[in-house]
Amino acid sequence: MSARLEYVLRLADTSLVLGQRLGEWIGHAPALEEDLGLANLSLDLIGQARLLLTYAGEIEGRGRNEDDLAMSRDQSDYRNLALAEQPNGDFGHTIVRQVLIDAFQLELYEGLQRSTDARLAEIAHKALKETRYHFRYSAGWLIRLGDGTEESHRRVQGSLDSLWRFTRELFAEDDVDREMASAGVAPQLADLELRWSAHIDEVLKEATLQRPADVPYVWHGKRGQHTEHLGYLLAEMQFLHRAYPGASW
Repeated sequence: MSARLEYVLRLADTSLVLGQRLGEWIGHAPALEEDLGLANLSLDLIGQARLLLTYAGEIEGRGRNEDDLAMSRDQSDYRNLALAEQPNGDFGHTIVRQVLIDAFQLELYEGLQRSTDARLAEIAHKALKETRYHFRYSAGWLIRLGDGTEESHRRVQGSLDSLWRFTRELFAEDDVDREMASAGVAPQLADLELRWSAHIDEVLKEATLQRPADVPYVWHGKRGQHTEHLGYLLAEMQFLHRAYPGASW
């Protein structure tokens, strides 16, 4: 697999898996407004994934389209960040996960707008507008929950402590990242980390939450090494397509 294809799949799979996770909230969110809010975030992310998967299929050159890549690959073929596949938990847990990824994608798409890959730059330009809203939404909720009641503060701090270990993968540079950055296709992860960290520190301060200490990281979803949660998510997402291959309606 070429480095460019690998990189585009990492972007696509992270948005697709996170969109699927948020879609699990539909009909279950704590209020109708948040039900609609999370559904809109989910649709935005899946829309981004469609654009990226279509491009990935073109790079691959094997005739696979967005549906083939989304519905026919196995768990080990997915390249999403492990953070995106973590279960929703309660509403506050979902918000913590969302803030951590939104802040990352905000800076990622900002940098990708200047990519030497014109197709990626075009997709990033569209995605950035949506991601700005996503970050305002998730950060606003984290501030309300963190600086809310004693119970809400305790619970989101616990979620932050639990999910923080997955943030190391966001900036764990490998050969694909280095090759894409060297070619001007992708921004430098070290630069993104500085800006991501500033966003997170600002939100945590307003939310009266403590930034957890960094810990050694063992999962590398973007290299195909996933937690057990992704298999269950894909089984549900891909069931209809695999049960009736080639069906259309």
